[in-house]
Amino acid sequence: MMKLLQPAGWAEPKGYANGVMAGGAMIFVGGQIGWNAQQQFESDDFIAQTRQALQNILAVLQAGGAGPEHMVRMTWYVVDRVEYIARLKELGAAYREVMGKNFPAMTCVEVSALVEERARIEIEVTAVVPD
Repeated sequence: MMKLLQPAGWAEPKGYANGVMAGGAMIFVGGQIGWNAQQQFESDDFIAQTRQALQNILAVLQAGGAGPEHMVRMTWYVVDRVEYIARLKELGAAYREVMGKNFPAMTCVEVSALVEERARIEIEVTAVVPD
């Protein structure tokens, strides 16, 4: 069971939910970055790394019997807020390509660096699979 929480009178969020209520088995996906399954970067481009990080998240969710529709929370860590904002249209297209129109509660934070030097983004997810 999952229900989006939208307080009365609030503007509709675009590309995320203000809150999600869910019950069931929880899956916690550790921060995924834009490298492939062999832990190798194929690109230094922000959008390409984001797409790969999302594909990595999808693979972990599937390993737990879940999909994008079960995501309830995402936290995005980006190394360049200006690039994130400037490329929102491309970012949205890459997101929908991998995750469809599943928009959990989301937070995005600019950080000075990520542990992997080439990483431009890291995303962690919490998902809930209904009982």
